[in-house]
Amino acid sequence: ERGIRVKLAGEDISEGIRTPEIAQGASTVSAHPAVRAALLELQRQAGRAGGVVLEGRDIGTVVFPDAEVKFFLTASPEVRARRRHEELVAKGQNVTFAETLADVKERDARDEGRAVAPLRKAEGAVLVDSTSLSIDETVASMLARVREVASADGG
Repeated sequence: ERGIRVKLAGEDISEGIRTPEIAQGASTVSAHPAVRAALLELQRQAGRAGGVVLEGRDIGTVVFPDAEVKFFLTASPEVRARRRHEELVAKGQNVTFAETLADVKERDARDEGRAVAPLRKAEGAVLVDSTSLSIDETVASMLARVREVASADGG
């Protein structure tokens, strides 16, 4: 009902790790090869049994390049910033649209330009541009592809 929750020392930090500062920090730290290497096996262990949905900027290119279904979900920076800004404001955070847009563009540039696991569309991934799609339309599009693959595999 509340989705996956993240706990640290028994404290639910699920909302606290979704702030603009944490997103920027994660992008900065993840550019370090030692950090990426340490987290890679943990990520693979989490999804090894299958039947999982994972999201992240290198899940399809590095963590699970052989995943059965991969998507490259995108939208214009302005639309992503508007969506993020609305989410943050709804949570009571005091951020401007301009700040949010700058954060989105800064993170994209850093992630696309990093030497280790740069942001890019994975081979075999389906491009889903949600710029002009609602959440329901985006999910429906992705679910249709998952069902295609499942039926082709006999599942």
